[in-house]
Amino acid sequence: MSQRLETPEQVVAAIYDCFARRGHQSYGEDVTEQEHALQCAYFAAQVGEPESLIVACLLHDIGHLLHDLGEDIAEKGIDAQHEEYGARWLAAYFPPEIVEPVRLHVTAKRYLCAREPGYTEALSEASQRSLALQGGPMTESEAQAFEASPHAEWAVRLRRYDDQGKVTDLVIPPLESYRALLLDRARLGDQKGG
Repeated sequence: MSQRLETPEQVVAAIYDCFARRGHQSYGEDVTEQEHALQCAYFAAQVGEPESLIVACLLHDIGHLLHDLGEDIAEKGIDAQHEEYGARWLAAYFPPEIVEPVRLHVTAKRYLCAREPGYTEALSEASQRSLALQGGPMTESEAQAFEASPHAEWAVRLRRYDDQGKVTDLVIPPLESYRALLLDRARLGDQKGG
């Protein structure tokens, strides 16, 4: 998606197209990419998270839907750096409070592995496999630097919904239910997020 999108409607259409083309793919879990994204957003909404964090939860793995690396790439020893890829794309259209938690959600996993006893062991097998490719648990200095980030708290919260959003056969609202929220949060032109 190298073409610059000009309206919020075009941005949302591009996001929906990503889900239509690749949302059915697996990423090593028992749910599809789309089911996972919807569950993360649903769990965040259920506890009354801010709307921008709900959008970040919905879009946190958009990088997987944008690249052409295929399914289950961590099993092949590939770190797609989907968080960076997705955040770069989102930054043209959404504000930092959405983009930065997306960019940092893998970093938040590494942080929680370093700081929270039992967190690593509680990760799914696929998430543990990708952790090794993503640098493993943080060092003390990395953890301190992460804690100083203005977006660390939301990144950790997003990460927790990411960990929860792997439930098979969960009945949740469809992607279409997020259209108005996505349209509301899209920022274009001079308001470019970052």
